Amino acid sequence: MVSMKSPLRIFIEVSMKELVRGFRRQRIRWRNAFLLGSVMTTIVILLHTPTFSIFSDDEETESSSSSPIYLNGSLHLNIQIVREAKVESFPSITTTPVVKMNSSSEFKRVVEETNLPRKRRKGKRRKKTKDDLILTDPPPAPRHVLSSSERRALSLPPKEALAFAKLEIQRAPEVVNDTELFAPVFRNISIFKRSYELMELILKVYIYPDGEKPIFHQPHLNGIYASEGWFMKLMESNTQFVTKNPEKAHLFYMPYSVKQLQHAIFVPGSHNIKPLSIFIRDYVNMLSIKYPFWNRTHGSDHFLVACHDWGPYTVNEHPELRQNTIKALCNADLSDGIFVPGRDVSLPETSIRNAGRPLRNIGNGNRVSQRPILAFFAGNLHGRVRPQLLKHWRNKDDDMKIYGPLPHNVARKMTYVQHMKSSKYCLCPMGYEVNSPRIVEAIYYECVPVIIADNFVLPFSEVLDWSAFSVVVPEKDIPRLKEILLEISMRRYLKMQSNVKTVQKHFLWSPKPRRYDVFHMILHSIWFNLLLQNQTSNHVPSFRQHP
Repeated sequence: MVSMKSPLRIFIEVSMKELVRGFRRQRIRWRNAFLLGSVMTTIVILLHTPTFSIFSDDEETESSSSSPIYLNGSLHLNIQIVREAKVESFPSITTTPVVKMNSSSEFKRVVEETNLPRKRRKGKRRKKTKDDLILTDPPPAPRHVLSSSERRALSLPPKEALAFAKLEIQRAPEVVNDTELFAPVFRNISIFKRSYELMELILKVYIYPDGEKPIFHQPHLNGIYASEGWFMKLMESNTQFVTKNPEKAHLFYMPYSVKQLQHAIFVPGSHNIKPLSIFIRDYVNMLSIKYPFWNRTHGSDHFLVACHDWGPYTVNEHPELRQNTIKALCNADLSDGIFVPGRDVSLPETSIRNAGRPLRNIGNGNRVSQRPILAFFAGNLHGRVRPQLLKHWRNKDDDMKIYGPLPHNVARKMTYVQHMKSSKYCLCPMGYEVNSPRIVEAIYYECVPVIIADNFVLPFSEVLDWSAFSVVVPEKDIPRLKEILLEISMRRYLKMQSNVKTVQKHFLWSPKPRRYDVFHMILHSIWFNLLLQNQTSNHVPSFRQHP
């Protein structure tokens, strides 16, 4: 068979001859020469690309007997040409099968396959910037079949329902090998689980609609005081516990934010927070006049949630509010005489940097073998404890990384979070007040917290056993801090560090609340303390539980 040259090759040869003749005659139009050179360069590149069979010689085209397929849905590709292509470094191409347009399901499948590489690239980018704690879905809770007594409890008046719940908790069945809870971190897992189940079954909360924004009904969701805002946000959007009928309520929530109260009323530089307390006093007086519920119990079934340091002091101008109301406070200081254990609740102080993604930049702590630092602290030097800590330990021991604000030359090598992830123990000394967001931060990064704050009631201490996952050091023992930590055996440390990971889920905020998360733990502590105050044993129903 006679070998035939393609028209394109003939065109290239003729053009080259004309160009050479032009050079010889020295009559060259340089603009045309550059344009022709660009066109020829493009053609040569396409000629060496095996996907463009239109530029192949006739001989190669005729020798191909394979049926064409489509490349990206448009250009025909001859399989034989691809096999014979001599450009070995050219990457392999995934071809797309021919799609029948009358098959919608097949078309959808092919589109998904076509977009798969792009999705994978997006996935890789997300992996590079992965900074959210990924929460796995908990196993579905076993369906609880209501006993006859539980069914009757649903129809009881609030006072009798509380008496029933208290009696049920006292005779809680023993819990063994629970799939959602880890017994070593609880004081009594059986009592906690039964109390939590009864809360889910019985509890109803009425939220007072009164009060104008921003002080009321407008949660502050960022910063170290975000716990009060997140609880308000999730409580007001809840449908399981909230009731619109106050006659059915067991608890009454006063939805104000001390953080917003500070912004709205406090005069900077005045050093006077009494106007805040007067404002709350007038608010409670208004509720007691407008509704009968406060006067019915003198506020003992009412509660507030405040994480701001000034939270305890906003109740001072109203005696019943101070003495009777359940107060969930971050500043749970026994020395002030305002916080009362067994009635009030210690609220965990959580620092939220991104309100839209509260789980961002937390979690993913290093394993124990990658924690070379014995103890770490960095922060401002306010309060009575932190200056003492730095006095005894700053630049005194290589195992103790103790700083004021983290120096820039140190932060460039290892950030604050990386220090926490690389430390066995994270020191949590009090500042101006006993509470500190470092306690929860340490739990987030799986670092055993060391709490240095006398008179501090630890969060959820009604149910959690803090000795299982933390170390409490009296302020007077700061000079012996390293000695105290080294006395902890490796075996005990490993248990505590493992327990920190287990207890982590009880301190996490999530836009959609989960069982046993921090929202439910706060609500449970309020519920649990309400039951402890309930002195209506003469109203306990006479029926017994029948499974």
